[in-house]
Amino acid sequence: MHMKIILASSSPRRAEVLRDAGIAFEICSARQVDECAKPGESAHAMVARLAEAKARAAALQIGASKGGCIVVGADTAVELDGEIFGKPRDAVHAREMLAALGGRTHHVLTGIFLVRLPDGATRATVETTSVTFAPLDRTEIEAYVASGEPMDKAGAYGIQGVAGRYISRIEGCYFNVVGLPLARLHALLRELGWLGPA
Repeated sequence: MHMKIILASSSPRRAEVLRDAGIAFEICSARQVDECAKPGESAHAMVARLAEAKARAAALQIGASKGGCIVVGADTAVELDGEIFGKPRDAVHAREMLAALGGRTHHVLTGIFLVRLPDGATRATVETTSVTFAPLDRTEIEAYVASGEPMDKAGAYGIQGVAGRYISRIEGCYFNVVGLPLARLHALLRELGWLGPA
């Protein structure tokens, strides 16, 4: 069945991943979702919880009357040594994150949660990709932060932008690091009966 895809995210990077893959979609950004981690919460648990919260909030905004659609919620975090790196608060925080990531391997986790309307059927998963940064010196970090690119991204970097030059290795899904694990999402959409573009 041909169903509309509703992306419960205002992320231009997630939208670009879908567009480049030829998947038509509409945007319904989930409002009033607190994206903070809970005390003692792991990165895996956090991204799974927030992806579901975003999808369910958007589904509620859309209403059950709009049948024949699948709402996609997603949340991405960077984890290093058990510490969650979300979006940097400011330039100082971005510098601290990048200094910690330099020369190390960290994990990028993206939770995705799908809810089909009007019946409410769901699918969910968390994708993990390992990312290795080359060593970064202070000048490189300062220049990268000054570019403004890190400020709205988990872990204070975007693999698809300037930071790509510092990433020496990844293991797993590249698109997961961008913010939307494309192959896994496609498989879950098919499980819910989506047959591709109309």
